Amino acid sequence: MANRYGEAALMAVRQSTAEADPAARWESAMEALYPTSPAARKKSAPRAAFLGLCEEGLVKGIPAGAYKAPRLDKAYAVRAVSLLTQATERLSIGALWRAVTGNVDKEHNSQMDVVLALWNNDFILGKD
Repeated sequence: MANRYGEAALMAVRQSTAEADPAARWESAMEALYPTSPAARKKSAPRAAFLGLCEEGLVKGIPAGAYKAPRLDKAYAVRAVSLLTQATERLSIGALWRAVTGNVDKEHNSQMDVVLALWNNDFILGKD
């Protein structure tokens, strides 16, 4: 089971295709998951990871486009997908984060939760 940011990504992807804007989908999912916590809803790293994957056209059901994802978190997410595609075994959040950052002593900020939730639920294009 994904953490709430991973759940938000899954909810956003599963939303009606009538709402094509991934940023609006993300906000709707966050409102549902964190109705009383504006701080949790505004956490930027998982949002940027989700939007970054969407920008690159890597998320099933969401067209590639310019969704204003901050570059660093987008790069982490896209790199994580690349590593998962090449992996011969299942990677944990920690192992994936260390591989993405090159073992930099920096904690992930839920970006990998978003990537792995989408990956594990077959919402990443090109996975197979």
